[in-house]
Amino acid sequence: MSLKKFALLSICCLIFSLPYAMSQHKAKYKAVYQLNSDDDKTIRNTLRNIKNALEDPRLKGKVKIELVAHGGGVTAYKKDHPYETLLKELQDKGVILVECENTLRERNIAKEELFPFIQYTPSGNGELIIKQKEGWAYVHP
Repeated sequence: MSLKKFALLSICCLIFSLPYAMSQHKAKYKAVYQLNSDDDKTIRNTLRNIKNALEDPRLKGKVKIELVAHGGGVTAYKKDHPYETLLKELQDKGVILVECENTLRERNIAKEELFPFIQYTPSGNGELIIKQKEGWAYVHP
């Protein structure tokens, strides 16, 4: 092989491997947390665990988190409960807060009863299944 061909081959290898090397350096992580309990201690622990993950030096700035509430977990998103400040702090850090619409129907809860910054999914379980299939780490309290 001539020196020119070798040099050209080497340059091509570097060019094609550069995106892979860069993606390894800037690895992104995704985690979906499930909240299906109305227990105050469980809700607060889940919110604290999310905050801890966001502040982990290995994950800081590299993790995307979604909190899916369904069943009893709807309590965390209700205006008549004391979690608004904690939830807003997480949302301000990029956490996606999602409520199951099946739960709202089954429990006869109107969206107006929840904080206005909450997003919705047709099915909490469906959301968890889809996120896991997309490669999101699944965390349950």
